[in-house]
Amino acid sequence: MTERMAALADAAIHVVATKGMRGLTHRAVDAQAGVPTGSTSAYFRTRKALVEGVVQRLADLDDAEVAEARSSVPLDPDLLAEAVAHVLDGWMTTGRERTLARYACLLEATHHHELRGILAHGERPRAQARELLAALGAEDPERQSRELVAFVDGLLFDRLVGAGALGAPTPGTPESVAELTAAVRAALRGVLGK
Repeated sequence: MTERMAALADAAIHVVATKGMRGLTHRAVDAQAGVPTGSTSAYFRTRKALVEGVVQRLADLDDAEVAEARSSVPLDPDLLAEAVAHVLDGWMTTGRERTLARYACLLEATHHHELRGILAHGERPRAQARELLAALGAEDPERQSRELVAFVDGLLFDRLVGAGALGAPTPGTPESVAELTAAVRAALRGVLGK
């Protein structure tokens, strides 16, 4: 993705996060990006292409964050749980718009069959989880990685937009990270049987 496309995708992420998928138009992205009318459609010809561009940008940004977190964490379940908790807490604070846009795009794909291809981006975190669990000695990293990713996705969704947001510590606080760490640690122990 070129720099210009990434900037337009970032503007589109903001539009989706603040106005929902119905607000995602080429004109709205042009306005958000501060570019002349028609600029977005020059890079993303159709709405489908625009949604796919948003999803690709989200996946690239998430991959970069996860890779950075992984590179600095030893293969220890407790330290891994804390690193995952920091990533999740970041996705509820500085990355909140990205997380909301990700969920909106996934929901859009359930209603529009032509967008189902965006679900393939969900394989990246599953592959990363599979590698980590295999390195930690998991008996069935394929199955266990699906379980772990489903748990982490559900935890994030619940804390960001679900009922869990009502009683959970405020994102961006040490209490939030501690609670997320405890939850992820329990999930890791559960899938690893330790």
